[in-house]
Amino acid sequence: MLKLEHIDKQYAEHHALKDINVTFNPHETTVIVGPSGSGKSTLLRSLNLLEHPDSGLYTIDDRTIDLSQPVTTDTLLWVRRKTGMVFQQPRMFDHLTILGNIIEAPVHVLKQKKADATKKAHELLQAVDLDNTADRYPYQLSGGQTQRVAIARALAMEPDYLLLDEPTSALDPELEAQVLRVLNGLAKEDQSMIIVTHNMEFAREAADRMLFLEDGEIVFDGTPAEFFSEPTDRIKHFLNAFKFEN
Repeated sequence: MLKLEHIDKQYAEHHALKDINVTFNPHETTVIVGPSGSGKSTLLRSLNLLEHPDSGLYTIDDRTIDLSQPVTTDTLLWVRRKTGMVFQQPRMFDHLTILGNIIEAPVHVLKQKKADATKKAHELLQAVDLDNTADRYPYQLSGGQTQRVAIARALAMEPDYLLLDEPTSALDPELEAQVLRVLNGLAKEDQSMIIVTHNMEFAREAADRMLFLEDGEIVFDGTPAEFFSEPTDRIKHFLNAFKFEN
């Protein structure tokens, strides 16, 4: 369980998050949507402590962190082991093969045996349909392949929650479809995921829960069925921008 209580974050004159209270349950796929600048990415990055809120409480399992206080390095590393992050444009170690990129953190951070980490890496590459890329280098992959490898790399750290920030927005439709198939598969396997996306079709298909953010506040928290079939006037206007039929 991830629980945020009274989370607040402000940048100069921009109030990014306003008194956020939300709990993310395990084995669910939560999709976060909303207009640009609504606080979606700030909320997601706060779960990994890539953004440090100004105040509020963050509970992971039975451990609560007071975010109004400095966070120790040990706590930061513990949070990031619990919450694996996949970015819009993932970065790889160019001098390492794809296999090397995936096993790097499990071997050096989790202290796994190289043979065990390698075995798991091949299993993960098979799961994202890329085991034939193990000996290639990052520059030899397409954008869609790179994003799928990034998902495998994050899963190799065995996080409780997988966090994805617009994982397909930089891809063309064909490559986007490849990544979304992987995420749909993970959702069906009950991998705990929290995803910021603009892809409404994916949200309808994969989400167990939808959050709609606007002006730093959660203004909708419910099921995809409620979001798409019984939207508020504001959500209708948002969906119409995607030419999405309700």
